[in-house]
Order: sequence, then C-alpha cells, then structure tokens
Amino acid sequence: MSCSCNEFSRASLLRRSVAEAGRGLPAIEPGMPVPAGSGLDRRGFFLRAAGLALSVYGAGRLPLGLFEEGVARAAANEPILVSVFLEGGADSLSMLFPAGNAKYAELRPSLALAPGAGTPFAEDTSLHWHPSLAPLAQLHGEGKVTVLPAVGYTNADQSHFTSRHYWEVGATDAHLLTGWLGRYLDRSGTMDNPLQGLALSDSLQPSLASAKVPIAAVSQIDDYDFWAAGVWGDVESRMLDALGTFPAGTSAATKTVANVTRQSARLRGQLLPFKDGHWGTTVTYPNSRDSFPARLKGLAAMIAAGLPLKAVAVGAPGMYDTHSDQAEELSDSLKLTADSLLAFQRDLEARGLADRVLVHVWSEFGRRGEENGSAGTDHGAAGTGFLIGSRVKGQMLGEFPGLTTGLDEDGNLKATFDYRSLYCSLLEQWFGVDAGAVIPDAGSFPRATLIG
Repeated sequence: MSCSCNEFSRASLLRRSVAEAGRGLPAIEPGMPVPAGSGLDRRGFFLRAAGLALSVYGAGRLPLGLFEEGVARAAANEPILVSVFLEGGADSLSMLFPAGNAKYAELRPSLALAPGAGTPFAEDTSLHWHPSLAPLAQLHGEGKVTVLPAVGYTNADQSHFTSRHYWEVGATDAHLLTGWLGRYLDRSGTMDNPLQGLALSDSLQPSLASAKVPIAAVSQIDDYDFWAAGVWGDVESRMLDALGTFPAGTSAATKTVANVTRQSARLRGQLLPFKDGHWGTTVTYPNSRDSFPARLKGLAAMIAAGLPLKAVAVGAPGMYDTHSDQAEELSDSLKLTADSLLAFQRDLEARGLADRVLVHVWSEFGRRGEENGSAGTDHGAAGTGFLIGSRVKGQMLGEFPGLTTGLDEDGNLKATFDYRSLYCSLLEQWFGVDAGAVIPDAGSFPRATLIG
C-alpha cells in the first residue's frame, strides 16, 4: 500500500467537512485557500421517518413548487460534461512514460517501466501508455481520446490544498469560492433543477459550487430510496406510493410538508428504476468493491432516462499521492479507472448517447521526475489529462517537454498546455457559452480545437 502525505489527508478531510452542514471548517494554515463551496447551505429533502440519499446545495434558494418540474424535465439535447478527478497527484511520467529514455531510467532506477511495456502513443512514439491504461489507448486509437501529456500552469504550486483549488475554481486565485462549473451553471442553469450539477459523491465537489442555482450530491444512484423501520413488502410499497398524496391543508406548515413529500416521491419515482442494478445496459462494467464503476453505470442510466444533467463530478478510484511503494498502487488504480471509463463509453455508444457526453480526466499535479528513497515520487508540476468522447478531435494538446530541458529547477515536468485554456475551449465549444463570463482573464488564454 502506498503512503500519502499528511497534507493530502488533511486536504481530503477539509473538503469533506465543507460539504457537511453544521460541522464547520478545521484549522488550516494562513494563506491556504478555503475550498470552493464553503458557506453553501445544504438542505436534504427527507422525512424524519425515512432515509433519503440526496443532498441539495443552495436549496434555500430553490422554490419548492418548482423542484418536481426540474427533476421531471428531460434534457435530450443538452451536452453533458463528466469531470473525473484523480485525487492526490497522478504520476504523469508513468501514465505516458518515455520508453527507453536514458534520463528516465537514471531518474527512476526502480520505478521506470520497461521499454517494451505498454503500447506506443501514436502522436509521440517516444512515449508509451502505462499498461493499465490499455483501455484508453484503445479508445485513443479509435479517435475518441484527446491527450494532454503535460497540462498545468506556470509556477506550479505543489500543495494539494492550493493546486487542487486552482483547478476547481478555474483560476490561480486562493480567494474564489465558486467552482468553474458552478459559475457556468449560474449562467446557464435554472432555479428548478438541482440535477443540473450533480456530484456522484457523499459530499459536494467544489468545481460544481455555484452562487445562484441549486446543485446536488448523490452518493450512489441505487441508494436513493426511503426506508421505515419494521415496514417492508406490499405495505412498504403502498406507504411509499402514498407519500405523494399527502394533503396540503391550509397552514403554511402542512403545505410545506405536502410539497416536500410530493417532490421527494416524484424523485423516488424517477430514480426507482435504477435500483435493480442492471439499469438497461448490455455492457459489463468492472466488478469492484469501489463505487466508481457502479456510479458510471448508474450515470449512463440516468442520462438514458432523460434526467436534466449538465455537469457531473465524480472521483476516480484509488489514491494517487504515491510517496512510497508507488508501482502496485498506481497500476491497480489506473486499471480500474480505465476499465470503468471504457465500459462507460461503450455503454453510451450502445444507448445512442455518446455524442452528448464528454469526460474530462484530471489531477491536481503530476509527480517529481526523480523517484524518492521509498520507491515513490513526490509532488510535481505538470500532469497528464484526457478528454474522452465520440466527438473529441482525438489529438494531442501541448507536447511532452522531454527530460533534458523539460524539467524545472525542482526536477518537475514543465507544463506545455494551460488548464485554463482547456476550460475556455470546453465552455465555448462544448457548452456554447462565453468563457469570459466564467474564467477570470479568459482572453489571455489561447483556445484549442477540441470537438471534431
């Protein structure tokens, strides 16, 4: 098992606590950014006698009478972006490694992958795919993966707190408290649709943190249900079916209860078909104790059902802060991630939905070029990113800078493509909105052609 640094563990705890109403923030050092979404209200729509696995953020601004309409509205032609985060700083020099490079072998005497490992990367054959990323190599061969071999920003911050925050808010600004996707939703979303920004997580994903419109977090698609102690079978079914018929009465309190029960019952009806675990797919997803494959499988079913999704955030399996014993942990994490993403793409294709969905895979930074004394790697700078989908151009953005002049003074890979250029291009070409209204100083970042 690889070992992460203390800062990584504290950063994870901090972000989790931000999204748990009433717990407050743990202490952090002066100057460290507070995660986006801090201060958002979280309202769970639930009955005291029942469990309900949905949290709606910003619900204090959500007119109760409109919630049902927003969930019910199908968005058949809306483009959807799925943000997949490799938490901890995934090693870019393993994901696409310089096969047979003498400097690479010198920097990594124990971690360097064998020259014959993995398949060559078609756009730069000096690089090979990590063997665990064979599913992405396959999709890349089909023209469905755009690769960013060295994506990041200049003067990279090697703190988990700070670098992740920059990626989440779309700016090198420690004081922004809304995510870049949240600001997009503030402009393009509506007040009646919390599913427009969906975190498939037990807490809010800060990139979705909005200032105006509601967004939601659902831990597991098939966890969305009610329960009541001592009630099951036909009696339970009749009880749950009756939730939506609660009489409104004349008082403000009974009207509120009636609204909440009706909305909750409607949402239960929308998500109830997903509880069988099959969800209408003919595609086999990886069998894992990790929730990632099931979350993607459920997401494909939600899209097929016409639920009004726009931006979805989900964490990839594994832990990428590999300060020690990196080889096995990284290999296993990448394999489950890549196998699941291939299954998700095939599922979308089988359902005729692939043209509507784009997946963005990212990490807060890469790892240092030189391995450390614990068979691991320390915090780096540029990382590797991917865009996956049937409509991507399928090219390389930026280039691999090499290990001779491509390392900075700390021995970290230099970025050749700025993540804010990627965001601006996604906003304009995928969502069709003005990037200048979402990304600070958007005019200073060049655009790349992403959609073929």
